[in-house]
Amino acid sequence: MPKFKVLQTDYAWPDTEIERRNLAEGDCELIVADKSKTDAESLAKLAAPCDGIMTNWAKVPGSVIGAAPNCRIVARLGIGLDNIDVDYCTKHKIVVTNVPDYCLVEVDEHALASIYALGRKIGFYHHATKSGRYELQAGAKLRRMEGQTVGIVGFGAIGQCLAKKLLPLGFKVLAFNRSRKDEMDGVEYRDLPDLLRESDYVSLHVPGTPQTKHLMGAEQFKLMKPTAYLINTARGAVVDEGALATALAAGELAGAALDVQQQEPCDLSKAPFNDERVIVTPHAAFVSEESLANLRERTARQVVDRLHGRVPENVRNPEVLS
Repeated sequence: MPKFKVLQTDYAWPDTEIERRNLAEGDCELIVADKSKTDAESLAKLAAPCDGIMTNWAKVPGSVIGAAPNCRIVARLGIGLDNIDVDYCTKHKIVVTNVPDYCLVEVDEHALASIYALGRKIGFYHHATKSGRYELQAGAKLRRMEGQTVGIVGFGAIGQCLAKKLLPLGFKVLAFNRSRKDEMDGVEYRDLPDLLRESDYVSLHVPGTPQTKHLMGAEQFKLMKPTAYLINTARGAVVDEGALATALAAGELAGAALDVQQQEPCDLSKAPFNDERVIVTPHAAFVSEESLANLRERTARQVVDRLHGRVPENVRNPEVLS
């Protein structure tokens, strides 16, 4: 019989074989929640005998963690920690981990693809032609992409990866980051209002925190060029979707690409998601076969390391180790 039990609250891939195999090598049994029962009460019951918890998108509040008196680690199958009660974990000496670099390439590739899809009206023309309208004049005027300005909001690892792809393609790159600690040749820092005024494309790469909720709202959209586009591959709550719908209707910006939404799945019948100038993808930016295999293996190893008394990688609350 395995020495440890680990709860996996949810997953966004076909099966849990990679997690199960890696955990088994560390003498851990995997318990997987039913996809229809990821509410706190159901998860708390499953967590009770567990020594560790792995979570993808499901909310893991203190009530779930507290139901597992032997829990020593809560590991995020992802980057952001907004679905985990980190404060509760820290207070109770429970390690929290994530994999902050697992999908950097995928997300910056998706953002770059979105920039080109918006700028070259690929989404618009695809929808028009598939609807039977084969007409070049149906869309707004096209501009050369090279030489345009991309403003990156949040110049962390993903933002920097995107900048490294944009610069050789001839884009001017601006960045906004509260710390301004990461300098990069060819990238100019701006405060947020100036970045919004100057950019032809604004790409969001900030974490989902109370400080970044509705970072992009009515006031910010009014600063943007009416020919500019918004790209969000960060977190849905960073954008005030109602304000975005209003801004698009008022012609305050030209369109958007939204890979993340406040409510997922979003209501595709409502603005801004039903606007023909808006590209909507189903939180797909992080996905590739390579990134998911890497994510799942590393998260399982974090759990095994912690349960066997080793320090796992990417501990987000290191004070619990002292």
